[in-house]
Amino acid sequence: MEHIHNLRHSTAHLLAAAVLELFPGTKPTIGPVIDNGFYYDFDFAEPISEKDLGRIDQKMRELVKKWDGFHKSEVSAEEALKKVQGNEYKEELIKELAEKNEPISFYQSGNFEDLCRGGHVDNPKEELKYFKLLSIAGAYWRGSEKNKMLTRIYGVAFESKEALEEHLAMLEEAKKRDHRKLGKELELFFIDEMVGKGLVMWLPKGTIVRDQIEELAKKKEKEAGYLRVATPHIAREELYITSGHLPYYKDSMYPEMKMDDGTYYLKGMNCPHHHRMFVHRPRSYKEMPVRFAEYGMCYRYELSGTLAGLLRVRAMAMNDAHIYTTKAQIKQEFAAVLKLVIDYFKIFKLENYWFRLSKWDPKHTEKYINEPENWEYAQNVIREILQEMKLPFKEVDDEAAFYGPKVDVQFKSIVGREETMSTIQLDFAAKKRFGLSYIDEEGKENTDVFVIHRAPLSTQERFLAFLLEHYAGAFPTWLAPVQVSVLPVSDKFNEYAQKVYQELLKNDIRVEINEENKTLGAKIRESTLQKVPYMIIIGATEVSDSSVSIRTREGKDLGKSSIIEFIQTVKNTIEKYE
Repeated sequence: MEHIHNLRHSTAHLLAAAVLELFPGTKPTIGPVIDNGFYYDFDFAEPISEKDLGRIDQKMRELVKKWDGFHKSEVSAEEALKKVQGNEYKEELIKELAEKNEPISFYQSGNFEDLCRGGHVDNPKEELKYFKLLSIAGAYWRGSEKNKMLTRIYGVAFESKEALEEHLAMLEEAKKRDHRKLGKELELFFIDEMVGKGLVMWLPKGTIVRDQIEELAKKKEKEAGYLRVATPHIAREELYITSGHLPYYKDSMYPEMKMDDGTYYLKGMNCPHHHRMFVHRPRSYKEMPVRFAEYGMCYRYELSGTLAGLLRVRAMAMNDAHIYTTKAQIKQEFAAVLKLVIDYFKIFKLENYWFRLSKWDPKHTEKYINEPENWEYAQNVIREILQEMKLPFKEVDDEAAFYGPKVDVQFKSIVGREETMSTIQLDFAAKKRFGLSYIDEEGKENTDVFVIHRAPLSTQERFLAFLLEHYAGAFPTWLAPVQVSVLPVSDKFNEYAQKVYQELLKNDIRVEINEENKTLGAKIRESTLQKVPYMIIIGATEVSDSSVSIRTREGKDLGKSSIIEFIQTVKNTIEKYE
């Protein structure tokens, strides 16, 4: 791992050297290693485009032939500032290093020298061969919108030609599966500049898919004893001060709204509302645990430059629930949520996932409720549950919620991207903040109430992005916005085609009919591109014997069938979540 990291870091240096050769006057800033590659941020005197990447790549290959290594020099802050004079970005970094009394070093290869801590390959002219520049993007200096927008150049680098080619092939596959591209082609959703960035507009077909997922959640939650609730989209400042979200989470919430009766905020999370529901009347031990579920809309203030299709949005519908449990019920309830998560993944045919126990870091008390005993207890309980269920998990420090540890469900997507899909949190802070309690068996008030926060299907937006890429837009029949296309060979057969269409409608099958004056081949092609699972072909033979000919989107001919038999086949497929 160290060598590939050093290789990518060295390639970032090479990129910067090539840019300065081709575009004198450019100010290089930082160039870190990232998954599978690297990037470098530049302040260009004149804008560049992706058309320039080929020239930069060629210059990199030309320069590296003269690079015999990376030569280190350690200098004082004064000397360092002279070296980077006129580059305010490097000057800022050097001053910070000086304030921390950290060593300041430069590394030189050929005619290029860069401020750097180190970590390079020994023989660049032999080792820096298998790289490719991919794209250009805008990026604020140090990630703050208050700073200047820079130009970021992304690239990938590997130790072998085979590894590079394999990765590039995966990137091509990822382009085909890009949820933004598929969402447009399949008419599922769009984002409108007049409405606002990060605010998703769900079209009829996309709404069908959303509704199917929500109906599945309602069914599963009903079976598991959840009570469905609905809460407002805004709330008073006092609610979020009580919950702790304003001090800990304010940067991610929309700005305050001053009203005649106080200050309000758009809802960034559902939990404080549910806590108020729990305490709005006394609870008995006979009711515990209480499980409130809501597909609640939440709003997060995300910088416009960080928004990414459905993966990062500003308004989201969250598959949320909060379980109010006694101490004795924690294990049983937390395990039940984990089982529900696994059950969902089986339904969606999702594999290649594992669990991450995200813990607090006592060194960073500014990020967390400072109650060490509660942290240790909660983390130990979750660890025991994961061990007892024999689930694969890793432990990670400094990744918890501010009010308690959590289990994140990590996925390796079909396009090779690791991401968090679901999260389950154990909250020990809400009981004190909201006065959560119940009347126990002895008739006394018991304030030891824990809250399990869970979102097994994430947000509608994030989960649908994941599913679109996973299925490449070809949803299983139960989830497909259109399950059957009725395709008459010509308008002579439209009357019978209409009868078939109406029969499917009556049986709650999502169906479309194409009566346009087009060839059958064109109609089949349209339905295939729309990834409709089944196509019914209607011609003279089908009319004469009251049958239908069936074809799948994969091009498989299933032969002829009666309409009743076909309806039953589709219903059986839907019932099995296929």
